[in-house]
Amino acid sequence: MRIRRCLGYIAAFAIGWTGTAQAQSAPVLRLATQSLPPYQMLDGGDMTGVAVERVKCALDKMNIPYEFHMTSWSRAQLGTETGRFDGFFVGSSNKNRARYAVPSSPVVSEDLAWYLPLNSDIDPNEPADALSARYSAKFATSKWRYLHRNGYNVVMRPRDAASLLNMLVTGDIDAALEYELIFAHFMEERGLTEAQFRKIPFRRQDMRVHFSKTYVNANPLFLGRFDDMMKLCRTLVK
Repeated sequence: MRIRRCLGYIAAFAIGWTGTAQAQSAPVLRLATQSLPPYQMLDGGDMTGVAVERVKCALDKMNIPYEFHMTSWSRAQLGTETGRFDGFFVGSSNKNRARYAVPSSPVVSEDLAWYLPLNSDIDPNEPADALSARYSAKFATSKWRYLHRNGYNVVMRPRDAASLLNMLVTGDIDAALEYELIFAHFMEERGLTEAQFRKIPFRRQDMRVHFSKTYVNANPLFLGRFDDMMKLCRTLVK
């Protein structure tokens, strides 16, 4: 399978693509990601999405050989921390990731929002409601950790946004915290609309590639060049 200048293969627990346009004598940059439509996803067996295309764009312009591995979000992060991967994308910055990785300039920027049943009177910004209502976000994400860190009554461990939406629809949770574009994608898949939910804006978040400190320290000029190319690729890949 070939997408632009990438060759597909099946790995043990991941689907990966290897850049082939670059000089093969250079070390291969191994990046992990998760299925997160519309940013990263499989389309007819090909890995695509706006984040995938922007990262590919930057690396192709730098003539860097690379592999993309699609796996679970927790494995993508743990693999970067332990040296299996040289980085993962896309995710927001937090203290835990900063222990072992360095964030790039933003790949995508998106609005986060609270989603509640249409007739709900819960206010996630009220401390009493934070304790009494049932909240959730995708497991092992910055959003998940934010809820725990700020004292929300977190229940359930959804593995992805589709599961999170289902929990909200079936009444297993009272409020979900998710990116607007991602939730809109899964609502459309289920034949739902935002008008069927109560939405409370939260904040705008930048999502980035997180390169391992080991890789960045071994390639001191890499991150600055990548950030310059990413700024260009954000204008080229919509």
